[in-house]
Amino acid sequence: MRNAKRRISDYVKNLRGWRTSRKFVAFAVDDYGTVRTASRFAWEQLYSGGLDVSNQMDRFDALETRSDLAALFEVMDSVRDAESQPAIFTAYTLSANPDFGEIRADGEMYHHEDLPVTFERLAAEQPDAYSGAWSLWREGRERGLIHPQFHGREHFNIELIEKKLASKSPDLLLSLENSSMAGIGPEATMPGVAFTEAFGLHDRSSLPAHREILEDGLIVFEQIWGFRSETFTPPAQKLHPSLYPLAEAGGVVAIDKPLRCSRAMGDGTSRREINRSGRQPGQDHVTVVRNVVFEPCKDMGFEPVSRALEQIQAAFLWGRPAIISSHRVNFGGHLDETNRERGLSALKRLLQGIVQRWPEVEFLSVDRLVREMDGELSR
Repeated sequence: MRNAKRRISDYVKNLRGWRTSRKFVAFAVDDYGTVRTASRFAWEQLYSGGLDVSNQMDRFDALETRSDLAALFEVMDSVRDAESQPAIFTAYTLSANPDFGEIRADGEMYHHEDLPVTFERLAAEQPDAYSGAWSLWREGRERGLIHPQFHGREHFNIELIEKKLASKSPDLLLSLENSSMAGIGPEATMPGVAFTEAFGLHDRSSLPAHREILEDGLIVFEQIWGFRSETFTPPAQKLHPSLYPLAEAGGVVAIDKPLRCSRAMGDGTSRREINRSGRQPGQDHVTVVRNVVFEPCKDMGFEPVSRALEQIQAAFLWGRPAIISSHRVNFGGHLDETNRERGLSALKRLLQGIVQRWPEVEFLSVDRLVREMDGELSR
């Protein structure tokens, strides 16, 4: 019965949207570039200090290390598509992180550092893990194995952090003491907003700050990478629709949205959405909806590789591209090497299964897929 429901769900979510006769596969992988738990030692300090850091992200997610990237690139480069191109991760990447030293010294205001500074700092603090990581990141991009796109300036809600700073909230202070952003609970004055929701909205008065952060994040992204991001996945997929034009003005052509969601309007109301890949009425951007879930290190009640292949099959059956949703945490080993080993083993089996079942498959980044979609739609 459960398998039948899953198959029906796979078909239903592919009923609407842009069609193609080609077999496109794009990996959309969130959270690259963000600091979560700084190290194994930091996690132990947070745990012993009484914070709940048992969830998957707090327990296993850390800024990607040199070893994480090297192991990932080896897997991605081991499988080629019909055009002899390697598989590629579209890495939805943050432009900045908290400047922990400045925040601790100030005690009241939030401060941030740009992504290259984060890698430079950690290369000095944890050289065994991070020395050479930033240059390897850029090498992977040049080799066509990983491609950055915009995920926000930072993955954290700045208003919530500053409110907790003002109240000297113990969970935040302990996390800051350990140069981490993990185990942080809700803020009573911001109901419904989690600390990882950079654009989470409880009141429309927050929108001017969200506009400033979004605009700055896009500018910094271009400064770091040398090009504008054409696609945008907001942290936790929270973004008020009034910010769409600002993203578009910053070069964004497509915005990643859930198939279904209830979007907070900031005035006590919410708006139900049903989205589909392609252009939608009344919007000047392409919508991207992921239709395959691949979270190999998270217990979701099914075997991740075979389940992903089932979802890809459903997408192709309905003439849809397979847009595979995942997160960096599945491929990171800084806090636990067995986590990375498990995730990369599953990824390799998935890639091998894709090219064996569909030898005509084409691997591509999400922004290139959007150009394919938009070119077809504009004819």
